[in-house]
Amino acid sequence: MGKEKIPVTTAIRELRERGVDHVLHSYHYEEKGGTEVAAKGLNVDEHAVIKTLVMEDEKGDPFLILMHGDRQVSTKALARELMVKMVRSCAPEVATRHTGYVVGGISPFGTKKSLTTYVEESILSLPMVYINAGKRGLLAEMPPGELIRILNPKTVNVGI
Repeated sequence: MGKEKIPVTTAIRELRERGVDHVLHSYHYEEKGGTEVAAKGLNVDEHAVIKTLVMEDEKGDPFLILMHGDRQVSTKALARELMVKMVRSCAPEVATRHTGYVVGGISPFGTKKSLTTYVEESILSLPMVYINAGKRGLLAEMPPGELIRILNPKTVNVGI
């Protein structure tokens, strides 16, 4: 039985360089399958699978938000917390331009541009999180404290 070869992405390079305590897991990626497919593939709770969303405010200023896989972002609540008129998801090609990753494989680590990062506060109380490692079908398992240490995110409460 051969060991599966996992590619080294920009995100994985950053995790290694910064000494992040992590374990890589691959699963069969399905187009539009989302975090539900990832959770099933790894046999973990979808609540612990964290999605990295690329959003922008009314001026087009991009940012990242980390959200539980089984929750959505209330854009109204997020706009209020950020004190802007509105926020919206970036188009896939715009998200790729900002991060260097394709949708479905966006990691908050090793992004092309330095982006302000927000995290749903309840994520930080989980014992372990599974977050994209820069490629579709590849997640990094780590304690949520590593998100704080590496990303220095601002906490928000906007999940629905």
